[in-house]
Amino acid sequence: MQRVFLTAADGYRIAALRYAAAGPVRANLVVAGATAVPQHYYRRFAEFAAARGYSTMTLDYRGIGLSAPPALRGFRMNFLDWGRLDLAAAVDAMSSPARPLFVVGHSYGGHAFGMLPNHDRVAGCYTFGTGAGWHGWMPALERIKVLAMWHLLGPVLTRWKGYLAWSLLGMGEDLPLDFYRQWKRSCRYPNYFLGDPALEHLVTSFGQVRAPLMAANAIDDRWSPPRSRDAFMVGYRNAALESLDIDPRRIGLRSIGHLGYFRSDARPLWAAALAWLDARRPVPGEAVPTTA
Repeated sequence: MQRVFLTAADGYRIAALRYAAAGPVRANLVVAGATAVPQHYYRRFAEFAAARGYSTMTLDYRGIGLSAPPALRGFRMNFLDWGRLDLAAAVDAMSSPARPLFVVGHSYGGHAFGMLPNHDRVAGCYTFGTGAGWHGWMPALERIKVLAMWHLLGPVLTRWKGYLAWSLLGMGEDLPLDFYRQWKRSCRYPNYFLGDPALEHLVTSFGQVRAPLMAANAIDDRWSPPRSRDAFMVGYRNAALESLDIDPRRIGLRSIGHLGYFRSDARPLWAAALAWLDARRPVPGEAVPTTA
């Protein structure tokens, strides 16, 4: 594992970790993480992929983990920056004319893929737990928790701290105020930000994606159940889109939820994802997707 620093198009410095492939390199891989989840959470998956010949990179989006500023109060950013700037920098860094590049996403990572200005460099994307974020798709108890976060806890924490102090609730990394406000707004729409008139340009951006895309969601994922995924994934209307409903019991797990896709006991999911990506590697003689 090697720490590297990427420079986004706006000059922001992004901290990333690169995992060298064991043996001959089959493909390059970028892991696009979930909201408020630091890149170290994906270490076991990155090591798993690297051991199978995938040169792998994880990253912390601006404002969290190793890419956080000294203080979040007063830190300015846009909700879309994680995809159109930060993930885009990782895609640039991992692009090579010699081998294909894939993206494995988690929750926001599946949203970010459609924001990429350089998605044409990616030969395929496999995403776990990506959904619309609208409370109406969630089970009743989760719906109550989410509405309480938006209308009670979130306003109190952001007024007190100047950012969303999620770490105080044990829910992950603290989030910049701008991100929280824009995220909350997007979650008002049944198909997430694709339904927001202020972000209509994203409908065009998502429609330009034509890479193969698999969206896998656990049936016990209370934040992003399969119907939430289906409401959002229609945005990838021109992609070669597939979907998968995962029953944890069929792979020997008691539960998966929204974060369990990358727990150490989820290796059957990782193997399936890499097998799907491997099947989409260009055959000898085909062009590798890249503009580099």
